[in-house]
Amino acid sequence: MTILSRRRLLTGGAVAGLGAVAGAGAVAAGAEPATLPGAGTADVGTATVAFHGPRQAGVAEDPPAHAAFAAFTLAPGTDRAALARMLRLLTDDAARLTQGVPALGDTDAPLAALPARLTVTAGFGPGLYAAAGLPSPVADLPAFTIDRLEKRWSGGDLLLQICADDPLTVAHTQRMLIKDARPFAAVRWVQQGFRRSPGVQASDHTQRNVLGQLDGTANPRGSLIDTAVWNPDGSTTLVVRRIRAEIEKWDILSVTDKENAVGRRMMSGAPLSGAAEHDEPDFTTLDASGLPAMPDFAHVTRAHVTDPALKILRRPYNYDAAPDAAGNPDAGLIFASYQRDIARQYVPIQQRLADKDLLNEWITPIGSAVFAVPPGCAPGGWIGEQLLS
Repeated sequence: MTILSRRRLLTGGAVAGLGAVAGAGAVAAGAEPATLPGAGTADVGTATVAFHGPRQAGVAEDPPAHAAFAAFTLAPGTDRAALARMLRLLTDDAARLTQGVPALGDTDAPLAALPARLTVTAGFGPGLYAAAGLPSPVADLPAFTIDRLEKRWSGGDLLLQICADDPLTVAHTQRMLIKDARPFAAVRWVQQGFRRSPGVQASDHTQRNVLGQLDGTANPRGSLIDTAVWNPDGSTTLVVRRIRAEIEKWDILSVTDKENAVGRRMMSGAPLSGAAEHDEPDFTTLDASGLPAMPDFAHVTRAHVTDPALKILRRPYNYDAAPDAAGNPDAGLIFASYQRDIARQYVPIQQRLADKDLLNEWITPIGSAVFAVPPGCAPGGWIGEQLLS
């Protein structure tokens, strides 16, 4: 079986244009943090995240271990008044559930007792703005040549991102909120994902995806999150992409070939021009053979952004569905990207990746959706109130 040569990788000869996504390989990270058995697990179940505030929760916090992304299609004839009723219901129950309080009318209240850092984040698609008679601040992404999008994973008028450190908490919350939305909207798709469980690694670790890559080192941190993610009114935008991992093809490669495709060491996440996870990639460095240490078509090279205002906040989750009858895996990434402006920040990165990213050989985007994430609300208020009142 032929293994890709480094020179072929450097010249882009392996690019087949099958699939990529901005940041699907935001692969990076320092040496795998030491395992901390049981660290911080004593209060995992009772931990809460505040629901009310000028910004919605579920964006800048350390992502919990489990997530469900539920998209809805509005019922025909849903108008602004109906949207307001729906969002009041959703807000009230989400505010309760995130604090370990059962939703109104919940006949299985014990399932709400352990919120496990539960967050519920609402996003509005272009269709919701159309139903409200308002211009939409977001639009569908342009067509990328590497996309193989499937309708069952794409689009949506309303999104509820439900995250917690316990899958039963996520499942119960999803069930309660779907009941709230049912008179107004139908479920379009639900995507469920996972990350490392609490206590397995230090809280500041960089996530590893199903291809073994450390994913998210280039994320803005601290005050830079404000620059890249939040608008002055407390709103932001969200891109959700489902990226299938071509694992059978990936498994053929040697570690060196994988590192050349990504531009980082598989174990440590260090750029090929550096020694540690957070070393800034140096695209002028040459290796011992006189070739660029950072391949021109490597994922990190194509996705690299230096201006803090143009970065995106990657908040991905892995998925792993049942293999087919032949044993072929169905796994990949639910890639969630938060940024102030999709057209200004996300699209240019994705276009560069679609044009020349070597990782396109081993990942395929099969779903895509965009949402505006409105500001948070005060106690007694509701998500979307500023827009729909």
